[in-house]
Amino acid sequence: MTGKRLFLYLGFQSLLGLAVAQPRVVTLEELFQCIDAYNRNVKSGELQIRQSEAAIEVAKNDRLPSLQLSADWRYIGDGFTTDRNFSNGEPADMPHAGNSFLLKATQTVYQGGAISRNIERSKIHKKVAEDRLHKTRQDVRFLLLGHYLDIFQLSNQKKVYERNIEQTRLLVRDMEAAYRQGTALKSDITRYELQLQNVQLRLTHVQNQMDILNHQLVTSIGWPVTTVIEPDTTMLKQTAVERLPEKSWIERAQDAPQMRLARAQVDLSKNSEQLLKAGMRPHLFLKAEHEFSGPILVEVPAIDKNFGFWSAGVGLSYNIDALYRNRRKLKQNKVEQLDMQEKAALAEEELLNDIHEAYVNLDEAYVRLETQKKSVQLAHENYYIVKQRYMNGQALITDMLDASNTQLEMELELANAQIGILYQYYLLRKVAGIL
Repeated sequence: MTGKRLFLYLGFQSLLGLAVAQPRVVTLEELFQCIDAYNRNVKSGELQIRQSEAAIEVAKNDRLPSLQLSADWRYIGDGFTTDRNFSNGEPADMPHAGNSFLLKATQTVYQGGAISRNIERSKIHKKVAEDRLHKTRQDVRFLLLGHYLDIFQLSNQKKVYERNIEQTRLLVRDMEAAYRQGTALKSDITRYELQLQNVQLRLTHVQNQMDILNHQLVTSIGWPVTTVIEPDTTMLKQTAVERLPEKSWIERAQDAPQMRLARAQVDLSKNSEQLLKAGMRPHLFLKAEHEFSGPILVEVPAIDKNFGFWSAGVGLSYNIDALYRNRRKLKQNKVEQLDMQEKAALAEEELLNDIHEAYVNLDEAYVRLETQKKSVQLAHENYYIVKQRYMNGQALITDMLDASNTQLEMELELANAQIGILYQYYLLRKVAGIL
């Protein structure tokens, strides 16, 4: 093999190596850390917080003095004068070069509290952005947790199908031996081979679903698509310590993101009321300016000189129309505040209902698991008994098929019950806002 061909061969083998699946056991903590670090929805929420922080600084700018500097140059044409009855017009020579320079400073002293209220409003918006990020993080975590648990569930199902396939193959070999001895029918073997094909098809479907979910999961957390996530099997032992009373979950949920967002809306409506009241108060400000311009056109003939002066003083302004305009807006705002308070109460009511539902479903999931363990035990015993009877010629092939199918379904239900506990537990944490 030439050097060039060897180089191409090794390069091709390297590319194949990169495409090989890379199994990796991933804990939930690691999964959540990757979501926080790489998920685009979470990144967008973080950017919104940065925008709200910038908005606070912009609102603080209103406390700073306003400085204005202007300069202009203009061409002035010749003028003319007339009597009051527009007769006896005479031309008037004018200086043609005109200029003006102005420096003006204004400092707000009192604006009815509007500046402070606007800063406060920007801070509330930042808090809303933080609460939304917290809610987004909870939603994304639970969504990808669902993919993670589905992979976990399908992985258990895959193992059940593989055990069933192996068991069925052993049984077919026993039946073929019995057929050669004349104690079994060929049709019995055919029916079991058909069942074996059906289970293999179901296994293929499970593997394909795992591949789809795995692809969605790894792309959402910024990992290579060749990564194969294997769930942490120790999770099943960790949930038992978290069987807290419902009251504890309610106490944890007082700071849930949906409650914080509802309270923030109440705060925003109260802030709007304060801004309306600020508009009904006088505005006090300091001002100073210096103007330097020429020529002096107020004299006839015009004086071709620059004239400069400065001034400083106090200004007061009052929007009289705000007295009747804002009063109507205040009435509207009162209704808005009542609406926001009702929505906050409704959010709390829905939260308590959701916690109670998730808590009851978690208890039911534990009961279902214990029941399913007993069902699997009975299904195994029944399969063993029916198999012995069939091999002794005391049972029909339909009895064997029923026993085999029952055993398979009970094992699948047990796998689902184990994952069901994890799902209900983390759903309860998500509802409480502590996922």
